[in-house]
Amino acid sequence: MNDFERFSSMDIEITVTYDNNKYMQDCGTGWGFSCFIRGAGRSVLFDTGGDGTLLLKNMKRLRIDTKEIDIIFLSHNHEDHVGGLQDVLQKNNGSIVYLPQSFPADIKNSIGHFRTKIVEVLEHGKLCKNVFTTGELGTAVKEQSLIIRTAKGCIVITGCAHPGIVSIVKHAKDLIMDDVFMVIGGYHLGSTSISEIKHIISGLQGLGVRYIGPCHCTGDTARQLFRERYRENYITIGAGRIIETRHLTWMKRSRVSRS
Repeated sequence: MNDFERFSSMDIEITVTYDNNKYMQDCGTGWGFSCFIRGAGRSVLFDTGGDGTLLLKNMKRLRIDTKEIDIIFLSHNHEDHVGGLQDVLQKNNGSIVYLPQSFPADIKNSIGHFRTKIVEVLEHGKLCKNVFTTGELGTAVKEQSLIIRTAKGCIVITGCAHPGIVSIVKHAKDLIMDDVFMVIGGYHLGSTSISEIKHIISGLQGLGVRYIGPCHCTGDTARQLFRERYRENYITIGAGRIIETRHLTWMKRSRVSRS
């Protein structure tokens, strides 16, 4: 794919603006997830957590101006991921909102009241240089995940991974045709058995995922098992965590040749 031919050598910074796990003492927690991404050409707010007031307070503590947001990327239509949207749009209605096509009309209409541009996502596509959507995946819950192409490989960010975290990462890797550098977000494993979690971890390692950062709906047991297996390549995620790819090292394998 021509969209994936070039990759960014810029450093990516991901700030967790909303999570039910705490990382920075000054940041509040709530059930849900949101993160802010700098360095990918355009600034992206991934999901908006469950409460807009808390999200905006955390963003202020983390010195993130809502006017910085170029793109709002909504993974799926659950309140803990879209609950803060209206509050964000009241501060910045110049962003482009990317949401799954399956979102109900009332949410799309509410966004339209702000005269904000909406892009309805069905299949994989490009948001801007080196930033892509997996497209709508899953059946019972339609969900899109974000892919960022970097010089170290691709970063995959998930909201709740309802379609299955291994399936999402495999899909992203097939699209990018490159190594998977890091996977962060909710993995939806809170009620999953230990044996199945271990199988999932092995699946991600088999796909070559170098760094792992499970949070939100992943569950404490799963997070501990990921920590034990990934050791120094496990990234603790919580509200206020800032991840900078320049601090994470990886010797990339040879690129996949394209005919």
